[in-house]
Amino acid sequence: MNNPPPPTKLLPVLERLKSAYLLWYGYYQTLPKTHRYTLGGKVDELFVETIEAIASATFLSRTEKQPWVRLAIRKLDTLKVFLLVLWETKSLDTKKYAALSVPLEEVGKMLGGWNGQLTRQNTSAP
Repeated sequence: MNNPPPPTKLLPVLERLKSAYLLWYGYYQTLPKTHRYTLGGKVDELFVETIEAIASATFLSRTEKQPWVRLAIRKLDTLKVFLLVLWETKSLDTKKYAALSVPLEEVGKMLGGWNGQLTRQNTSAP
């Protein structure tokens, strides 16, 4: 009998980003070939790198987290610019672009809040 794996509890920011990535993955398969293996590949890579940076930050001490959170913010911002280019070149239609943009904006706000919290904690730490 094939049992499903037990559910993994992810941080809300990781859960939101994972959901956006799964949405992107479906769109990625339908991109025109001119962008699928260039800009599409880069967007896919940035999604993975952002997930990796956030996952890494979750296992570090409070003082070690901030560089990883900032890296995730930079990767996410770059990813959003590349998605904008895909939309402007009509490789990604408006509906798909909007469906990706909303959760990515939420992830950006969550990361910004996390970074701000770490800044406050690290400046008040003895």
